[in-house]
Amino acid sequence: MFKLRPSLKKIFTTLGVTSCLVASVPIITAAQGGSGLTIFSGVDRENILNYYLDFHGQRNSRDRYRLRIPGKKLMQGASKFYIFYPDYYDGTFKEDRIEVRINGEPLALREVIWDRENYLIEIELEEPLKESKKVELVFSGVKNPDVGTYYFRGEVLPALDVPIRQYIGTWIISINP
Repeated sequence: MFKLRPSLKKIFTTLGVTSCLVASVPIITAAQGGSGLTIFSGVDRENILNYYLDFHGQRNSRDRYRLRIPGKKLMQGASKFYIFYPDYYDGTFKEDRIEVRINGEPLALREVIWDRENYLIEIELEEPLKESKKVELVFSGVKNPDVGTYYFRGEVLPALDVPIRQYIGTWIISINP
């Protein structure tokens, strides 16, 4: 019969107990984000923008939306951002908890307007962004709506003297049960 030495027995016991503990610990998942695999969205692939929901996008709960805009979409800079959301989106926003960030640093805002009647959030920068830089719009304290997929359309007013808004893309946001 096969006989183990006491030291090997302790090692195998410790290894067995450790593997059971590691297997029983829940795995921390990353926040929900990105557009994922989008096949039939009706939005051209180059116009789908990335986003992240810090608290997993659970229905009727609080969350933080991080709407990302790549620098190549802001070639003429930006002085205002416009985010249009669908009329069936029944979540809520907190205007005082909306930020515009570049490299994690918030920019000074002149005004944030949540126009509920026109399903629009307008964000005006204190100083126009003149260079093409990657921007993150951070909406904290959002109350998620019910389960569904919501198209948030982004537009920007360039920093130049041209008073015409430009479409920058669409965030396709999914809220889970």
